[in-house]
Amino acid sequence: MWGGRFAGGPSAVMQQINASIPVDKRLWREDIAGSKAHAAMLRDRAILSNEDAAAILDGLDSIAAEFERDGVPERLELEDIHMTVESRLAELVGPAAGRLHTARSRNDQVATDFKLWVRRACAEAEAAAAALQHTLVGRAGEHADAIMPGFTHLQVAQPVTLGHHLLAYVEMLGRDRSRLSDALRRMDECPLGAAALAGTGFPVDRHATASALGFAGPTANSLDSVSDRDFALDYLSAAAQCSLHLSRLAEELIVWASPPFGFVSLSDQWSTGSSIMPQKRNPDGAELVRGHSGRILGLLTGLMVTMKGLPLAYSKDMQDDKAPVFEVHDLLMLSLAAMTGMVETTRFRTDRMRAAAVNGFSTATDLADWLVREAGVPFREAHHITGRAVRAAEDRGCDLWDLPLDVLRNIDPRIDQRVYGVLTVEASVASRTSYGGTAPERVREQVARWQALLG
Repeated sequence: MWGGRFAGGPSAVMQQINASIPVDKRLWREDIAGSKAHAAMLRDRAILSNEDAAAILDGLDSIAAEFERDGVPERLELEDIHMTVESRLAELVGPAAGRLHTARSRNDQVATDFKLWVRRACAEAEAAAAALQHTLVGRAGEHADAIMPGFTHLQVAQPVTLGHHLLAYVEMLGRDRSRLSDALRRMDECPLGAAALAGTGFPVDRHATASALGFAGPTANSLDSVSDRDFALDYLSAAAQCSLHLSRLAEELIVWASPPFGFVSLSDQWSTGSSIMPQKRNPDGAELVRGHSGRILGLLTGLMVTMKGLPLAYSKDMQDDKAPVFEVHDLLMLSLAAMTGMVETTRFRTDRMRAAAVNGFSTATDLADWLVREAGVPFREAHHITGRAVRAAEDRGCDLWDLPLDVLRNIDPRIDQRVYGVLTVEASVASRTSYGGTAPERVREQVARWQALLG
């Protein structure tokens, strides 16, 4: 491949460390698409004869059929997917194959191939996140009235509805999808035609190749075109944020599935057993999703560290850009599919959830709010009064609404019989009617809103 510059070949170790075909063979569809667009442009600009262009285009179609049928051969001496395609093309069409690389370099070729692949990965992740949203919205609609404890510091805070809780993850995934969409918009420029780093002297039409490959237009600076891997980091960043959200949901399912909570029962499809303890029912699907998040974060960090010190333009370090992106894609898509299946099949133990909300003095804030609203007590004072009421209930081993009125009035004489109307968990969630609140009517509104958005 190196022509007359080198008298000898690389050592076996150099050949092994230098070859990327075991990894970048996944780019074969993009490489052939880019080569076809380039060949057609060279023909249209009279840089390539019609006869040679026809032979090249037919040959590329034949290679695509071979790779689809048999897979991509891994010949280390050919280094990468680009030379693998070019070598096979030469076998099929002869010397005309050598004209395909006119006015391009592997530098702009790999940037184009990789960007095409990452664009597809973004679209696939966005669609998978939308599918999980659909599932969550459906389950939220089923449980718009189901009461559960809302937690802060993993301590019972205020009662909420299960539907409201599930919709929180719908919002997170909505932001994840917006980040993927934003990344797609930023990577909508085609590097092909930037050549090695300085552009080319051939009269190429970069707008034509960009359009043929589905880009909005060509990149504007040839140096940046071959140096840029922001599109890969954008994808990894969005994927990492999405994986964090999946990990949080997985963690909640893991905690909720534990016997002390007993809030959910995961289906057999998403649980495993123990090799020694026959009673065990392990939430391994959720645990693996949680574990995948750590791997994704590490892969993002790894590529950022690789890129942080590279001068313009292309350096061989950048050959290591594809492996982390491919791995993240596989992990993220698997995690999204697994979480969708878990949410769809999980049985929510709403009786246990309500009991936990009842037992945790979760309506204490409602007492404080009642004192502010009905008795004109400043909130900070109402907070202290409510704290004393909670202590009294603890001492008696009862709930707030079971405290006798004389006990409450002894704490503060401004409390009257009306207070019992706000101390049940049902009254508490029903009162949270502000936009985005947990009241069942608000939850149903948000379910309808998301159903309309998701289509």
